[in-house]
Amino acid sequence: MIRIGCINIDVSHPLAFSEYLRKGNRARYVAVYNDGFRGDDEVAAFIRNHGLEKRCATVDELAECVDIGFIQGCNWDKHLQYVKPFINRGKPVFIDKPIVGKMKDLVTLDEWIKQGAVILGSSSVRYAEEIVGFAQTPETERGKILNVFGTSGTDEFNYGVHIVEGIGGLMGTGAVSTQYVGSGQLNDQVCETYYIRFKDGTTAIYNLWRGIWQPFAIVVMTTKTTYHFHVDTSKIYGALLDRICDFLETGKNTLAPWEAIKESIMIMLAGRISKEQGGKLVPLDSIPLDDPGYDGYAFAENYAANAKKMYL
Repeated sequence: MIRIGCINIDVSHPLAFSEYLRKGNRARYVAVYNDGFRGDDEVAAFIRNHGLEKRCATVDELAECVDIGFIQGCNWDKHLQYVKPFINRGKPVFIDKPIVGKMKDLVTLDEWIKQGAVILGSSSVRYAEEIVGFAQTPETERGKILNVFGTSGTDEFNYGVHIVEGIGGLMGTGAVSTQYVGSGQLNDQVCETYYIRFKDGTTAIYNLWRGIWQPFAIVVMTTKTTYHFHVDTSKIYGALLDRICDFLETGKNTLAPWEAIKESIMIMLAGRISKEQGGKLVPLDSIPLDDPGYDGYAFAENYAANAKKMYL
């Protein structure tokens, strides 16, 4: 049985992931470290309702007693500080989406991975059966992809990264630039459009509707015809978790490679810069190391202010 240590229960994922895993016999959440905004009452309820063994006082204590760490706090700017205790013990870490929100943090992860750290991530949408099934269909049957259009809602980065990673699951790596196209607004709801160019001449578009949930809808134009589908979100957590368990049990990694996860974040960082610059095309390789990126602290503060108790 794979022993999972959870760092923070800010979002719904620890709850949903644990519920899925408890239906089988491959893995369990066994311990938690929490310094997020969830109170002691919700932490105690998570431990009690999901059969965890204990609450740890430090990340080091957590890393010592588990096989893998799941970092699931909503402040992505704090993610890296939780990784080192696992690296020091030669243990893998899964960092939930968004993995980080700044270029300098991506560079740090690059360095750790080159030194042998096993860091897994990030969005479960990559593993939606609709996306995986389409990507695995032979080009001779479906045609070569020319353009992918995808939609997402709720917020710009925390949720928006889902559809960008989903696009990556279809297109693979090779993005060279992002360009902010424009936006529309109704009351407090804003819909923004971004354009991605790939080095092979293909393109992608992602729409981010901020202020309301939207389905992950995808349109794929190929050299043969046009396909469209909605992602069935009821199955994506299981698809991600099964791949993590497969890796821990067999050593075979079918999760997205680090370069693909990194590229998705860089696409969005370039898109943010493009928006600030009035729609200028921004090459991914031009993102400066001191770019402020997306503010994890500000997001976490707003998320906490609007969150309802969900673990009781």
